[in-house]
Amino acid sequence: MDHRSEIREFLTSRRARITPAQAGLPSHGIRRVPGLRRAEAAQLADVSVEYYARMERGNLTGVSDAVLDALARALRLDDAERAHLYDLARAAAPSPRRRRTPASQRGVRPNVQRLLDSMTDSPAFVVNGRTDVLAANSLGRALFAPLHTGAAQPPNHARFIFLDPRSHTFWDDWDHAADDAVALLHAQAGRAPFDQDLTALVGELSTRSEDFRIRWARHDVRRHTTGLKSLRHPAIGPLRLTFEAMTLVADTDLTLFVYGAEPGTPAEDGLRLLATWTATHDQQRATPVTGDA
Repeated sequence: MDHRSEIREFLTSRRARITPAQAGLPSHGIRRVPGLRRAEAAQLADVSVEYYARMERGNLTGVSDAVLDALARALRLDDAERAHLYDLARAAAPSPRRRRTPASQRGVRPNVQRLLDSMTDSPAFVVNGRTDVLAANSLGRALFAPLHTGAAQPPNHARFIFLDPRSHTFWDDWDHAADDAVALLHAQAGRAPFDQDLTALVGELSTRSEDFRIRWARHDVRRHTTGLKSLRHPAIGPLRLTFEAMTLVADTDLTLFVYGAEPGTPAEDGLRLLATWTATHDQQRATPVTGDA
């Protein structure tokens, strides 16, 4: 992953979406670029044009928090974009301290797997920033059955969405799911720009999917912490589920997702049916096949 390019393209894409009128600036003459000019962005951030140009060329080394805050205000970044900007600046530090191997490369701890297995009424799974599914409970695997039956291991949400045709029937709003996946990968690129597995995944998806390439070029990032997901399970049918996403405090590069249903809704009945379906299939797999004596 080219970290300087990531910075440059993120900042230029954010500048391009703001008009002078939105920023409260006069607009004079013919404008050759969409959005703000560099000089206008520099004025709003209260820095020199030269200093702003240096940042937009991909150099955030030594930029203070005060300047980052001013830049975030000037470009009207939301909370997720502001956090991404700070991640990009931290990754630009000249001599980062050596860190322990990320949990996303070690896998989940046994305690985490036991926690997942104890959640018998809710689909749950743990993912890393690349959207790899590193662990799941029985309902979590059953809910995302098409994802877990793919050949690639570990199962990966982004790869499923962009490279598996079944994803278009699995997700009711495929475009929204695709946007979310790319936004999560861009956020991870800011946190871990030298992650070779992430670079390989982005390269694979860029090569094989035009839908991915178009979205990747937008440089959108967003938080994915709570909400609703509508999907169509191949055995159960349509499900409209809530979800909560929680960072594991001891493994901050991993996220626990837990799905549920509003009480008294068809989705609640659907989850019960999914649990029955899962138990039946688990029992069938555990029963040995015997031939005639």
